[in-house]
Amino acid sequence: MYGVCGCCGALRPRYKRLVDNIFPEDPEDGLVKTNMEKLTFYALSAPEKLDRIGAYLSERLIRDVGRHRYGYVCIAMEALDQLLMACHCQSINLFVESFLKMVAKLLESEKPNLQILGTNSFVKFANIEEDTPSYHRSYDFFVSRFSEMCHSGHEDLEIKTKIRMSGIKGLQGVVRKTVNDELQANIWDPQHMDKIVPSLLFNLQHVEEAESRSPSPLQAPEKEKENPAELAERCLRELLGRAAFGNIKNAIKPVLVHLDNHSLWEPKVFAIRCFKIIMYSIQPQHSHLVIQQLLSHLDANSRSAATVRAGIVEVLSEAAVIAATGSVGPTVLEMFNTLLRQLRLSIDYALTGSYDGAISLGTKIIKEHEERMFQEAVIKTIGSFASTLPTYQRSEVILFIMSKVPLPSLHHPMEMGRTGENRNRLTQIMLLKSLLQVSTGFQCNNMMSALPSNFLDRLLSTALMEDAEIRLFVLEILISFIDRHGNRHKFSTISTLSDISVLKLKVDKCSRQDTIFMKKHSQQLYRHIYLSCKEETNIQKHYEALYGLLALISIELANEEVVVDLIRLVLAVQDVAQVNEENLPVYNRCALYALGAAYLNLISQLTTVPAFCQHIREVIESRKKEAPYMLPEDVFVERPRLSQNVDGVVIELLFRQSNISEVLGGSGYNADRLCLPYIPQLTDEDRLSKRKSIGETISLQVEVESRNSPEKEERVPAEEITYETLKKAIVDSVAVEEQERERRRQVVEKFQKAPFEEIAAHCGARASLLQSKLNQIFEITIRPPPSPSGTITAAYGQPQSHSIPVYEMKFPDLSPWDPSPSLSPFELFLRGC
Repeated sequence: MYGVCGCCGALRPRYKRLVDNIFPEDPEDGLVKTNMEKLTFYALSAPEKLDRIGAYLSERLIRDVGRHRYGYVCIAMEALDQLLMACHCQSINLFVESFLKMVAKLLESEKPNLQILGTNSFVKFANIEEDTPSYHRSYDFFVSRFSEMCHSGHEDLEIKTKIRMSGIKGLQGVVRKTVNDELQANIWDPQHMDKIVPSLLFNLQHVEEAESRSPSPLQAPEKEKENPAELAERCLRELLGRAAFGNIKNAIKPVLVHLDNHSLWEPKVFAIRCFKIIMYSIQPQHSHLVIQQLLSHLDANSRSAATVRAGIVEVLSEAAVIAATGSVGPTVLEMFNTLLRQLRLSIDYALTGSYDGAISLGTKIIKEHEERMFQEAVIKTIGSFASTLPTYQRSEVILFIMSKVPLPSLHHPMEMGRTGENRNRLTQIMLLKSLLQVSTGFQCNNMMSALPSNFLDRLLSTALMEDAEIRLFVLEILISFIDRHGNRHKFSTISTLSDISVLKLKVDKCSRQDTIFMKKHSQQLYRHIYLSCKEETNIQKHYEALYGLLALISIELANEEVVVDLIRLVLAVQDVAQVNEENLPVYNRCALYALGAAYLNLISQLTTVPAFCQHIREVIESRKKEAPYMLPEDVFVERPRLSQNVDGVVIELLFRQSNISEVLGGSGYNADRLCLPYIPQLTDEDRLSKRKSIGETISLQVEVESRNSPEKEERVPAEEITYETLKKAIVDSVAVEEQERERRRQVVEKFQKAPFEEIAAHCGARASLLQSKLNQIFEITIRPPPSPSGTITAAYGQPQSHSIPVYEMKFPDLSPWDPSPSLSPFELFLRGC
């Protein structure tokens, strides 16, 4: 009966008649609008018929597709779109199922127009907010099909562009429809993200040839809208902007895999662009998750090519700078720890020539060059990220990096690579480079917090090493910390300017905190500067750094006491060049003379004492006439003009301590302190920094102690007491007191820093010496009295005391009277009173 009714139009159900009436005889006439309005009114009046309307429309569309009647297909999809926009009843779910079935049929077609038509209908559907949730709807097919369309390789460029753009719009519609609906299948699952994200990146990566053509100004906006790359970028931003905390990893992992599979780390341009999009699209509080993903990926690629690792580090640098403006949190130290670990691995790779430790002579040079590039990229990343951190986090990073620097001690033995290079040396250089990057531009008003004791001690421990490059890095790091007013570049060249006002120095008064810092650490700084000046391997850069360090201390941290100490220090450096106990080359001696002249010329003008300035200028003028090789203008040039006869320097060419103390003493400076020559005290730290063995250190300590022991002191005749003797004694007492304070500080430093084996050996030697002294004292004080019977002679003719047992000794009476045995104890007591 149903089949018979279907043959007669008047007997067919009403909804079918209404659906048939919307189709015209000629499909070019389009949808019959009046009949469409009737169908819409009927669907709203009888919502229970909506699913049947959808099923019938689906049936007709599938039939028209099979018969290639594409005009009617377009009319059916237009009718479906209007019904979807008008109807929001509870029974719309079944109608949507029919709608999605029809869209899927169109997407399966090989005709590009039908694919685009189905995509446009799906996008309209995605923008509709449904009143009732759906529990069984699935979009897996649409994700797969739209992703496939994004990778279209159609021969026609225009059609290929349209298909790709339709695929991107379809993915955007899927995301909008499912991302906020908890009842739908989770679009953030890896099975979906592994299709969506690479499809967007593929279109973002491949810029079509048509875009390279220069369109006319009127066509430019239209071209931009038709660009798949721009559309893919907008879709990717929308996707990442909707990602919650737990979904970030699933969205970032496909990006990393795509960059790996297509070898996009090496050019770095596209990878950096991708992560800039990611970092600016996600919520700021999620930035550290992206950083963690990049760090994990860098660890996973530890054995990849250096160019790949360098690309990841470059991307990490860009992402970290953006993330620093938001919330990075505990990721800071994790990032630096990973970078430093990769730096150490790169050093091992460069030394061994292979990622697995095997010898491969054929690729050694290439790998060394690539590893150097990677190391520079890591150092640059450390510096760029650290520059965005607040002061307190930057201080923690500085301490963290310094703790990784291997120091010369028993805990860091020599590690030799296959080429004979020292692993520790390369590690020290790379870490100090990183530290220099972090310290550049570091602004901290309080030097106590900028250079804490634990950091400064470790830094200065490397300042006296034999490697000239390491010493130079330490000096540059100190300069970066001390220079808080941007004066460093003004001392890049050493000169004796007659007027330093042309430098336009920014000088600020020394604060109370800086004064405390200098009281605590000044002698330590002076000692390392003095010993650094005596290094034979110094070159021009070292002397320029030493000059800059002395000048910046004078500007940033100087008070009257510091000025006096710096002058004493420079005069002691002049004595080093004059006496030449270290057998320094001619260039080093001339450089020390020139360094002293440049600094004293600077400090004399900073102190503004006319007599002091006059003395300095007189010596400089004398040197210009008779010994220009003692001035920086002739020494610190490309071709130094030196003199081989540096030993016969007359006193008129030297800065004299007596003259300086006299002129400065009259201006209120401590003349007594100026009269004292500067004498640095060598410590165990200095000896260890030269990589001497513990045996040499202990033997040297025992030798010093044996020289200072009372048994080795010689008897000297008494001197005649005169006025000069008393004056010398007063001056010496001040020096002795200063030396005693220095000795105590050195003892404390030794027990804080020296290895346990060294302390144990030293204490054992002291304990043995103490025990021998105690034995001597006990022998003298507890020796029994001589025998009343006299002495006996030993076998060698020496008199020997004859000891008597205690119970045989006769002791004298303790009272002047002889107590009688007949008296009672009470009477004895009275007699005693």
